[in-house]
Amino acid sequence: MELMGPYLIGCTLLVLAGVMKAARPDDTARALVQLMPTRFSALSQVRRMRTTVRIAATLEAGLGVVAAAVPRSASAALVAASYVVFAGVVAYARSRDGALASCGCFGTPDTPATLVHVVVDLALAIAATLVATAAPTDGTIITALAHQPFDGVPLLVVSAVGAWLTYLTLTMLAALEAVRRTVGVAGGAVTHR
Repeated sequence: MELMGPYLIGCTLLVLAGVMKAARPDDTARALVQLMPTRFSALSQVRRMRTTVRIAATLEAGLGVVAAAVPRSASAALVAASYVVFAGVVAYARSRDGALASCGCFGTPDTPATLVHVVVDLALAIAATLVATAAPTDGTIITALAHQPFDGVPLLVVSAVGAWLTYLTLTMLAALEAVRRTVGVAGGAVTHR
């Protein structure tokens, strides 16, 4: 299957983000409450949203595990749909509160909603869509890796490193960008030496 590496990166990030949000739902709940229209007042309380976040995060992590273990059309399509939704939420957060708004994607308040985040989400959605169109109707990740050089070990290693780098891009790079914008705004014109 083409683009299996980016697909595995997407699945890994689903598991990581889902586990982190399920363990620490408060920051994500606060971020989502700020994005909720007032007509959804039943969900506009952090306490109620916390339960919703925990359930959705558990489903997100479960989807990542199942989609990685059984890369078929249906599971890959659900991964693609998830990333399209995530891209939409991040884009909406950017439009509502600017580039410094938190999306709460990894269960922490310091995950700003950035354009890079939208682009990464859309790239992972495209990769999952392409995997969905080429996925076999049976088999598991083991059978998919059997067709790779060295039984897929290099693919797994590169995918793990790619997932880590993507996580850093979505969290640390975004946080650095937020600090840069804050310093630029608070300090006026910043001179570089």
